[in-house]
Amino acid sequence: MKSARHLGFDEPTPIQREAIPLVLEGNDIMGLAQTGTGKTAAFGFPLVDRLLESNFKPRDRSVGALILAPTRELVNQIAENLRKFVHDTGLRVQVVIGGASLNVQVRKLERGVHILVATPGRLLDLEKRDAVRFDETRFLVLDEADQMLDLGFIHDLRKISKLVARPRQTLMFSATMPKQIDELAKTYLTAPVRVEVSPPGKAVDKIKQSVHFVAQKEKTNLLKDCLIERQNDVSLVFARTKHGSEKLMKHLVDCGFRAASIHGNKSQGQRDRAIRQFKNREIDVLVATDVAARGIDIPGVSHVYNYDLPEVPENYVHRIGRTARAGANGEAVVLCSPAEIKLFKAVEKLMNISIEVASGVEPDLSEAVSRGGGGGRNGGGGGRWKSRPKGAVGKKRPSKKAGNSAQKRTARPGKSSPSNTKPANASSRRPKANNRRRRSP
Repeated sequence: MKSARHLGFDEPTPIQREAIPLVLEGNDIMGLAQTGTGKTAAFGFPLVDRLLESNFKPRDRSVGALILAPTRELVNQIAENLRKFVHDTGLRVQVVIGGASLNVQVRKLERGVHILVATPGRLLDLEKRDAVRFDETRFLVLDEADQMLDLGFIHDLRKISKLVARPRQTLMFSATMPKQIDELAKTYLTAPVRVEVSPPGKAVDKIKQSVHFVAQKEKTNLLKDCLIERQNDVSLVFARTKHGSEKLMKHLVDCGFRAASIHGNKSQGQRDRAIRQFKNREIDVLVATDVAARGIDIPGVSHVYNYDLPEVPENYVHRIGRTARAGANGEAVVLCSPAEIKLFKAVEKLMNISIEVASGVEPDLSEAVSRGGGGGRNGGGGGRWKSRPKGAVGKKRPSKKAGNSAQKRTARPGKSSPSNTKPANASSRRPKANNRRRRSP
């Protein structure tokens, strides 16, 4: 309670009000709440309290409470909050993530830790080296469980679940609730109490959402105009691909914007430095892939720009949840090309809303050219406002098709085709052997 007061926790959020008493009572929890509502504190505060109450003292390489999260950024964010919660308590919090020195992490685990926050893959690497043990682990937390499924961690989670001691208390938290999460809960949780304080797909009410319908090639200029119009704002820009986000960031820097990027091709040090600069207002624009869509708690983000719409509509909810944090106001802006209209419609359907049109005209689905759901090489598709005229594809190579049909019409069993019926592009090429066999009597 002293830490809570010091950190400014005066009133619990809905998920905290519902979950904290249940966790203190020892129940397994299936918690569902929209992003930005304080899920970390909902499991963090009671977890710390239970560890202190049990007077747990870890032996070498052992862990008291294990928290799993899908991304390095989210792991670091959780650990940063927990270290504030355990201030002056003597509890040790450590982090295990990929992209960092394995040997350093091994040394940090030698004395044992009270709370370990980890990504599943690196944790299993350390377990294979006998650098960590879970026979004393009595608390297991799965945060952003749906994203761990999306990223393919299901097999790692099964392995880790078998390693963690029983009986244990398991807490599962997520912002969305696909069917697979129900199946996961039945596997890992015992008689769980479900806590749901908001419907899946619902964004924070204080986020103002708008959309610009714009040609793909005009997106960059429109984004720059928006950033110039709001020069004093802190903006987070989401692109679909690593290459696309890096290219966009470099262009913004060349145009005089203070910008940086984070994505999967960046080292952990580069990603941490970019987030630190963003938090400290050393940069005003952070361009990112969905690696920053969850768990990045950066106060003061006023605008979230969806330069490219995500392939998974739920990720849109997570993206825009980076603004309007802790009761503040925020804006979410979509730059929608014709090739992305299906993705945009999927977002509106998920959230059960109609997003306000700021500029442009919404294209008809029948007229928009969608290439694989809107995914272009640089993230954003290559759609055009008008569909391709009928028959345009067939006119590109008429001679080949005409030649093949002519050859089939004139061929006789046992005889080669007359020379005057050969297509112009056939020249002297011999027919394939399988064709000769097929035409023989």
